[in-house]
Amino acid sequence: MHSITNYGHMIADRVRMNAHWKALQQAITSESVVLDIGCGVGIMTMLACRAGAKRVYAIEPEDWINTAKKLAAVNGFSNKIEFIQGLSSQITLPERADVIVSDLRGVLPLFQHHLPDIVDARERLLAPDGQLIPESDQLWAAVVEAPEVYKLYEEPWKESTSGLDLSAAEQLAKNAWRKARFTAESLLSEPVCWAALHYQKVTDPDVKRTIELTIARPGTAHGLAVWFDALLLEGCHYSNSPSAPPLVYGQAFFPWLEHVDVLKGDKVSLEMAADLVGSDYIWRWNTTVTRPGDASFNFQFRQSTLHSWAGSFTQLRKRAETYVPHTTADAKIDNFILSKMDGKTESGQIARQLLNNFPQGLADYNEALSRVANLVERY
Repeated sequence: MHSITNYGHMIADRVRMNAHWKALQQAITSESVVLDIGCGVGIMTMLACRAGAKRVYAIEPEDWINTAKKLAAVNGFSNKIEFIQGLSSQITLPERADVIVSDLRGVLPLFQHHLPDIVDARERLLAPDGQLIPESDQLWAAVVEAPEVYKLYEEPWKESTSGLDLSAAEQLAKNAWRKARFTAESLLSEPVCWAALHYQKVTDPDVKRTIELTIARPGTAHGLAVWFDALLLEGCHYSNSPSAPPLVYGQAFFPWLEHVDVLKGDKVSLEMAADLVGSDYIWRWNTTVTRPGDASFNFQFRQSTLHSWAGSFTQLRKRAETYVPHTTADAKIDNFILSKMDGKTESGQIARQLLNNFPQGLADYNEALSRVANLVERY
């Protein structure tokens, strides 16, 4: 969930905001119906109104939609906007939108259910000749020299003053990527496009591709920098490249298991894959570093975010079709609460019934009411 500070950072990113404003002006006419998915505090919603939209549907699952309503009222746009709290995949509209605008990315566009949500909105909520903003994202990768970022993976796990060996945890850490900020001088290779996401055509949320990178200057390679370039509409775009002015997103850093001293002309083969599992992506990056004419120079790294969390394999097993699930005591409590949510019974009454039926599982009425409230908020 975003904070008000997060929204402030996004609004203060003038490159991002100016590009979106230009795209909205280009796409919207006085007859346009616009859908803003993940409207947050309503900035794109209000800009769509300012661009002349006839009507705007603003969808946001979090309570920030209330702030969006207040801002819309202050700016005189309330009569043009219908605010809907929920997920776009769970709502229907009385009409199809001529323009759908969204920014559901994280550091990278392959983030949570961004792609499935866009595909669903395109198929159900967009008019046949409607426009998606953004139109596409290109993902780029380059070998990067990043000693300061790499220290964050190593220093916590070096031998401590008590003499403990923490090296096993270091290997787990190096299977996790993180947000970072690089400059053009950090790159050791020319960038190569790893994936292109065309939102009018994409259907599969998973991406896998092998690319070849060539080292352009000598240095110490610590891993890979990955970023995206966004095309909102023709003539409306921005780049999140380390060579461009910094944007709010930053870049992604995928570390190698060890740093490698490289020379100009060295070759890096990268097989990178992102697979949507549950609510987010599992990333894999398999790297081979070689030097033409020197067979002894060969580094191979096989990495995955699956290895960065000790519980990953247990969780994945529970998703298998052969897994035999069983209910826990907590599940029985939740099931009882859900069975009482009939649209007639107050939460306090459900909590008292819950406490009577599960006296060993709950400390007191306040805990019972809290359990009820948690499920009420969720469902």
